[in-house]
Amino acid sequence: MGFEGFGEYAIDFYDGLEADNSKSYWDANLATYKDDVRAPMEALLAELVPEFGDGFGEGKVFRPYRDVRFAKDKTPYKTHCGAVIEQGRGGGAYYVEVGPAGLRVGGGCFHFESDQLARFRKAVDTELRGAELAKILAKLEKAGWEVKGDRLKSKPRGFAEDHPRIDLLKYRSVYAVRGWEPDDVLHERGALDRVRKAWRQVRAFNEWARDRVGPSEKPRR
Repeated sequence: MGFEGFGEYAIDFYDGLEADNSKSYWDANLATYKDDVRAPMEALLAELVPEFGDGFGEGKVFRPYRDVRFAKDKTPYKTHCGAVIEQGRGGGAYYVEVGPAGLRVGGGCFHFESDQLARFRKAVDTELRGAELAKILAKLEKAGWEVKGDRLKSKPRGFAEDHPRIDLLKYRSVYAVRGWEPDDVLHERGALDRVRKAWRQVRAFNEWARDRVGPSEKPRR
């Protein structure tokens, strides 16, 4: 079946999970998660992959369980459902998420391995590729996106403080996000139109990341 919106109780489910992040709550409300959250997210992704998957992959819906092995916060479940189309973390990604805050989308480089960071800075350092990325990000901000990421407080080693793109060079990850608070559209097919339009806006950023950064070549740990 095609995507017809997230279920009536999708936001209520996550509001409840934020208040009671326990296995007992999860088990008692598992059917709501499957019917109102997971199944619609899978349907949404299935409709978007034909347009956005070329060069990025098939896409996946993330597992609902948190990795708590090294975390201080031991709550077991994520308080949102996310999905992504990407060829490898850091080399461009089409991201969508539903949770208590409503619908969120994103794109870009959510994490860099060391080899990816080196390629990113090499591209930003050049006038052609660096200026291209700066223009892409400025256009996204003008369209209502928020550009975020992990940044160094000082200049990275090997670059001058007066480099024309020093602000970009300080990023250790860089991505763009935007969102919509819960409303009626979330539960309608119009939510698909929102995501599709947003992903088209972030396409140039993702293609820049795919072509200039790409997946990490380091072995997976």
